[in-house]
Amino acid sequence: MRILLVDNHADFVREVKDELLNCGFAVDVTSTLDEAAAALDCANYHMVLLELALPDGDGLDWLKQLRRDGRSMPTMMMSTFNDLSQRIAIFNAGADDFLPKPVSIDELIARMRAILRRSTQMTAPVVTFGNLHFDPIARQVSVGGRVLRIARREVCILEHLLNRAGRTVPRTSLEDSLYAFDDEVSTNALEVGIYRLRTHLSQAGATLRIKTARGVGYTLELIGAASAA
Repeated sequence: MRILLVDNHADFVREVKDELLNCGFAVDVTSTLDEAAAALDCANYHMVLLELALPDGDGLDWLKQLRRDGRSMPTMMMSTFNDLSQRIAIFNAGADDFLPKPVSIDELIARMRAILRRSTQMTAPVVTFGNLHFDPIARQVSVGGRVLRIARREVCILEHLLNRAGRTVPRTSLEDSLYAFDDEVSTNALEVGIYRLRTHLSQAGATLRIKTARGVGYTLELIGAASAA
């Protein structure tokens, strides 16, 4: 999943970005609202993490404008300001959550996961498809009860396909979700990730497969259902 972090405090940004990358998120960072607006015009984000006070304006006013423009992506605001009237204003502006600084990174990620589950209708703590089970919080994949060792990027691919199981996911949608602007990505990076994920699933005896829709994208489907069709 791709996250936009809007904050101008370098040490905080570095810590949050590193932890989010370790958890499997792709992260773009901007330090101003103008840069954030430009990023939103260039990519689709699953969530925005937004500082209240930024060098070129008020994050609260910016969020209000986003909502007026019909942009509904989940947004969590963060600030050292933490009085009751400010918190009420933040939620009234359309924020999905608020965390006071200094932020506990573990709490930040837990709250992000909860919001993302709601926004993607992933209400179950563990996603099941065929004999595969995926825990989006622990980032753990198992097949037939056996935990698989899968690289972070392949887990992200699997999560994106699971969220749309049975439907074709355009490769552009996968790439937007997996890679941040400053990632060094080879032309066949997605194909390599798909190949490695297929290998893991096949060797583990998974009852699902990744089907290529040539020139379009990929579909996660049950093997039995595919054969019956």
